[in-house]
Amino acid sequence: MLSALHRSFGDPAEVLTPADSPMPEPGEGQVRIRTIRSPIHNHDLWTVRGQYGYKPDLPAIGGSEAVGIVEALGPGVTGIAPGARVAAAGVHETWAEFFLAPAASLVPLPDAIPDEAAAQLIAMPFSAITLLDFLGVDKGDWVIQNTANGAVGKTLAMLAKARGIHVVNLVRRDEGVDELAALGIANAVSTASDGWKERVTEITGGAPIRAAVDSIGGDASGDLMHLLGDNGLLVSFGSMAGEPMRIPSGATIFKQAVVKGFWGSKVSAAMAPDKRAALIGELMRLVASGELKLPVEAVFGLDRIKDAVAASLASGKAGKVLLRP
Repeated sequence: MLSALHRSFGDPAEVLTPADSPMPEPGEGQVRIRTIRSPIHNHDLWTVRGQYGYKPDLPAIGGSEAVGIVEALGPGVTGIAPGARVAAAGVHETWAEFFLAPAASLVPLPDAIPDEAAAQLIAMPFSAITLLDFLGVDKGDWVIQNTANGAVGKTLAMLAKARGIHVVNLVRRDEGVDELAALGIANAVSTASDGWKERVTEITGGAPIRAAVDSIGGDASGDLMHLLGDNGLLVSFGSMAGEPMRIPSGATIFKQAVVKGFWGSKVSAAMAPDKRAALIGELMRLVASGELKLPVEAVFGLDRIKDAVAASLASGKAGKVLLRP
């Protein structure tokens, strides 16, 4: 089968290449899925670099999420039949014509959810809705996040709106404000503009900001702490700057703030099955109703993996880059 494979860790644009790989055979509790679409996530690229929490044995096929058709069942699998269209995330080697997934982790899909949305339904949106729950905020509360024009940022903003939670959405380019507006996401502020912190206060009307989500690190962490209200929560979701969080001790002490890390994989693993099912059900309802939009920037064949990686790393994307067999 055709796959996007890397034989060493390094720059994804250099080490990923189209290659023939053996057809995977499902083991106990597994199914083989024929891939329809698979997204390129940032964590997929960090895995290829060898710098993520999961480090595969080499050679390895990239990818961790996809939508596809169940083709073959492994021993002990019940409750799902070949031909079912399903979404899978938290798996491995989805950048291929076929991949394996635990049957228990699959999400059967209604016809109302198109392939392009289904391909990216779980990993980033589920991280976003889990993160929103993690913040412990209620209807009417204010939240602030940076990198709001990223996949999780956009999704969190739309999910929060559906729940009646207000979000200030920070972006690092003036153009990012218009990009969010095109998706119906308001309260966007460019940190490239002078007086942006004052603009945040104008938007909130001086109301306390209950929680902040930091995906950058460095000085950006301190900026969020400055804007956070008393007894607020600052959550580290990522480190785009690749630098330690620089947080002023004075603001942390006098605001009695709490700083916590969030890794979706661990939070999800500890989640009760009924809670997980309820959150995924909420996601599917919002996608089907159009309240949650999961835009696509471009779709590339596996044979164009290098072009797909370049497109995924480009700034100003409108949505996810997807791969197809």
